[in-house]
Amino acid sequence: MPADRYQEKRDFRRTPEPRGKGKRDRSDKQPVFVIQQHDASTMHFDFRLEVDGVLRSWAVPKGPSTDPAEKRLAIPTEDHPLEYADFEGVIPAGEYGAGPVLIWDRGSYRNLSEKDGERRSMADALHDGHAVVELHGEKLQGGYALQRIGGGEETRWLLVKTDDEHSDARRNPVSTQPESVASGRTLDEIDAAGKEGDEESKGNG
Repeated sequence: MPADRYQEKRDFRRTPEPRGKGKRDRSDKQPVFVIQQHDASTMHFDFRLEVDGVLRSWAVPKGPSTDPAEKRLAIPTEDHPLEYADFEGVIPAGEYGAGPVLIWDRGSYRNLSEKDGERRSMADALHDGHAVVELHGEKLQGGYALQRIGGGEETRWLLVKTDDEHSDARRNPVSTQPESVASGRTLDEIDAAGKEGDEESKGNG
């Protein structure tokens, strides 16, 4: 989904989300990934990969798993600006996606996508509906595959852990490691801090 959808859905006079400055040249750095827990109309985790200057994004209702037997639904959402990888805070009531956002994991990733034995660009792999990445995060490491299912308005993806040395069917990081890797706060603490800030703003208004 084009990045202009991101701009169209937000009123930057009210939301603290980054406006975004368009594409940036990061050819000298490894591409980044971020996973943000977001308590909007429903709780979910946003899985984002830097691809060609933007963050390609999927909403994962149950969050990522470290068990290769688990296939997690991933619903594509609009591209986000790269600056969004650093966003943690509260989207105010009445705005698109209202609710607290927590940086659950982040780091760099390596593209492992191949076709007929040849390495493919992430853009081409995602266009064709199958991509594999190796995450180097603070909570998640190792390979993950994104597989598109369905088509048209019903397009969905699956996010699946590949079977490697970082696989662990017994581990459940979504529930056992709820804190932000950026601030150490929980989602409730971020939400409470946002509400306190709103009250202070009203008192000074």
